[in-house]
Amino acid sequence: MGTTAFVRSAELRLGCLLLSGAAVLPALGATLEVSVIDEQGRPIENVAVYAMPADGLTAEPVATAPAALMDQQRLQFVPHLLVVQAGTSVTFPNGDDVSHHVYSFSDTKTFELPLYKGEVHPPVVFHDAGVVVLGCNIHDGMLGYIVVVDTPHFARTNGRGIASLEVLPGNVYAVSAWTPRVRPSGLPPAQQVAVTESAANAGAIEIRVSGRLAPPHEHSASSLTWERY
Repeated sequence: MGTTAFVRSAELRLGCLLLSGAAVLPALGATLEVSVIDEQGRPIENVAVYAMPADGLTAEPVATAPAALMDQQRLQFVPHLLVVQAGTSVTFPNGDDVSHHVYSFSDTKTFELPLYKGEVHPPVVFHDAGVVVLGCNIHDGMLGYIVVVDTPHFARTNGRGIASLEVLPGNVYAVSAWTPRVRPSGLPPAQQVAVTESAANAGAIEIRVSGRLAPPHEHSASSLTWERY
């Protein structure tokens, strides 16, 4: 084979490799910014926000995702609200100097981690979508939430009340918000958002929570109770 033919053959093979590699690249995501506010337009922090395909199809449960973390610090669950995709395992380390006894009576996931310090118990897998309320059998003021969703497109609002979701272009999504500070009947309806095929930025939407909000959870005196969910 001559030098010219060899170079052309190598270029052809390289081109085929590049094309085959491009074929398996994942679709690029677009960022959807969701702002959650109250009736007065004030931002609401620590709200679970998630986007479901409007056709009703749910994502496959995660099989090998790294474990999420629900810590226990200063006699509180940290974070107070955790959002995970169905199939995720969650570890519950005890970062306090005192023992805790973590449990949940929620229909979504009922479990119990008997009295312990440090990292004693294996991760707990959350298979089903729904809300899981956490408590401690020793410290009644400890209260936490795990929101399990059937989608990989989720986030939690920051101090400015904003959550950034990575979504796929060319889809229509129903975007929902959840907070324990309102009863289920007071949660806002899902909003439909169409993300265009060529979108790198999916834009921004606003979700307004109507009605009276319970105060944020405090360990010493909380208006949030098991009975709400």
